[in-house]
Amino acid sequence: MAKHFIVKGRVQGVWYRQSTVQQAKLLNLTGWVKNLENGDVELFACGQADKLVHLENWLWQGPTAAKVSEVLSKVCNDEKFTDFNVIY
Repeated sequence: MAKHFIVKGRVQGVWYRQSTVQQAKLLNLTGWVKNLENGDVELFACGQADKLVHLENWLWQGPTAAKVSEVLSKVCNDEKFTDFNVIY
């Protein structure tokens, strides 16, 4: 299973991407995360459905300094990744 997420709020400059990588790796998910020019964070995650739910719940919190106002998500076609990384 795969999901695409957009996370809104104060999510840049607060270690959000690296924390997301750490969380995704703990959950054995693959995919990527990146900052968007408008201040949002975008990510694509693949793995077991229950692990994706856990990640989505975590995205609402993020690292301590983050202030998440919205998490948009949609189910996507699964893609093959070998790891979870920050992309630029």
